[in-house]
Amino acid sequence: MELKLREGVTFHNGEAMTADDVVFSLNRMYQPTFTPYVVRARDRLGNFAEAVKVDDHTVQIRVKRAEPLWETLLNLQQVMIIPEDYTKGLTGDPKVAEDSDYEAFSLVPVGTGPYKVAEFQPGQKVVYERFDGFWGDKAPLDKATVVRMPETASRITALKTGEADIITNIAPDQLDLINSDPNLKTEGSATALFHVMIMNVNHPNLKDPKIRQAMSLSIDRDLLNEALWLGKAVVPSSHTMEEMGQLHRPDLVTFEYDLDKAKKLLAESSYNGEEIVFDAFPHYYTNGVLAAQAIMEMWAEAGINGKLNVTDKWTGGDPEMMARSWSNPMYFADPFGAFGVMWAPNGPSESEGRFNTDEEYAEIWERFRFNGDVELRNAAYAELMERIKQDPPVLPLYRPFESWGMKSSVNWAPKKGHIPYVLDFRAGSISFN
Repeated sequence: MELKLREGVTFHNGEAMTADDVVFSLNRMYQPTFTPYVVRARDRLGNFAEAVKVDDHTVQIRVKRAEPLWETLLNLQQVMIIPEDYTKGLTGDPKVAEDSDYEAFSLVPVGTGPYKVAEFQPGQKVVYERFDGFWGDKAPLDKATVVRMPETASRITALKTGEADIITNIAPDQLDLINSDPNLKTEGSATALFHVMIMNVNHPNLKDPKIRQAMSLSIDRDLLNEALWLGKAVVPSSHTMEEMGQLHRPDLVTFEYDLDKAKKLLAESSYNGEEIVFDAFPHYYTNGVLAAQAIMEMWAEAGINGKLNVTDKWTGGDPEMMARSWSNPMYFADPFGAFGVMWAPNGPSESEGRFNTDEEYAEIWERFRFNGDVELRNAAYAELMERIKQDPPVLPLYRPFESWGMKSSVNWAPKKGHIPYVLDFRAGSISFN
């Protein structure tokens, strides 16, 4: 594929963007050495071979085989365009791209967007400032400061006192605290992201798939939705989202609630009352710990001896991990962009040792991933979901109804299909009364 680049585009550091920067940026993902890039390249961009410069404003991009998602994958966040000379000059030899350069770049990023990063304190704060050299419509904000406040009560207080203009991750049962104030309001949507329970298929206590089927079948997700989300979340029958268009598969019944079947499978399994530990983050997921507590009660009703472990530690790659809360976004509008980036052969779940594939799974995956016929892709995806049903590594709980609180004078709302961790403050996305 040959691309003509927009002329007159400037990076935040004043450099002009050219084909050299585009080729450098793409090949850092297509031919990665930096470990985080290797992971992303493998689970999303493994079919891309290289980018080649034709002239200062023309680039060719080559793939290894026919690519049904070519244009979609060209637009992923991970292949953002960054300045070659600036990045190479951050550490070591200024003429060589070293892994240490990419590590340093993550703390002092430079792009071409409507805002530049003026300050970044990892885990605490990021400050965006309008970039007056942006090629497109002028950014509506002079500055936007995003601050981490783990506690919901602290965020609501900050909004009520005027310390904050917008706050994130408000559970439905907290909305009245905001909407009852005439100076405040809320916006929300069921986001393009699943809260999930992942299961370690290789843990000695969970190798029997009947145990994991019982763990899944005993969870009443509709009840979780009513109790935690006031019915506003979306409970899926399979790993699918309406934004996937022709590849949306609401007809599949991969995940369901059936307590009697859960008890029967548990009785038939090798389970002998062993403790099954469920890890949950304390603050990261809205209603995450409450959902985990409810799941422990549901497991107990099925005869599963569950234990909740609330921890800030990431345990997804720990061989001792049994089950844990997590989220699975739709990174792009395709089953590959949600299910696929996590449970593809050699993807993150398998590489971290909690999921296994075999030749049959890989063959089905190939038909799903690379077929140019939508119907054949759909048929192959149904086969993948049947494999997941019989030997489950994951249960999508629901698409959470994430809410934002804000001053009444702020005109902003989440866009359909956007991941809730992204705040869009571009021209046309936010304004003020």
